[in-house]
Amino acid sequence: MTLEVEGHRATDELRSLREWLLNEEELRGRVRLVDGPVAPGTLGSGVEALAVILAPGGIATAVASVLIAWIRHRTSDVTLKVTRPDGTSYELSATDVPDFSTTAVADLAAQLSASVTSAPAIAAAPPQTGEDDTAG
Repeated sequence: MTLEVEGHRATDELRSLREWLLNEEELRGRVRLVDGPVAPGTLGSGVEALAVILAPGGIATAVASVLIAWIRHRTSDVTLKVTRPDGTSYELSATDVPDFSTTAVADLAAQLSASVTSAPAIAAAPPQTGEDDTAG
């Protein structure tokens, strides 16, 4: 599958995501940078996406867990576009992610993991007011 980041400093954010993915033992050797087309008047192409090789054995869950952890550490809104090998894609858009409750993060991780095999759109919103986040 491929992962693209949209928004401010997308290339830097994509490189950051790559490092997070490579820190997960199960994903080492399964992640590579994908260069975009060379723009006229430039010396080379920029990083456009990450390619992640999926396999049986919990790899999709590992990817989902890393994506959630990485998103939670962003300081600005972020949108991830995930494209499966069959061309099906979906987007994960998150705002106010550092304010997510533990329950909201668990729900989003479950949705993201399930979405590797099915491709609904997922939109992450800030937690509802009054939601308890004491469960840690």
